[in-house]
Amino acid sequence: MTEVDPRLLEILVCPVTKGPLRYDRERGELISERAGLAYPIRDGIPIMLPDEARPLDAPAPPPKP
Repeated sequence: MTEVDPRLLEILVCPVTKGPLRYDRERGELISERAGLAYPIRDGIPIMLPDEARPLDAPAPPPKP
């Protein structure tokens, strides 16, 4: 799995709430608890588009190997 640059994780915020994000390394997502969204990380790049985010109440993708 491709890792995300820790410096990038420090400055990213949820585009909906402007609040903090939690990195779920196992699933490869950035979680916004306040917005109820999980933003995917593809090839080490966070996809910070609300249209691409998974609602937290939707099934989570399987953990990455």
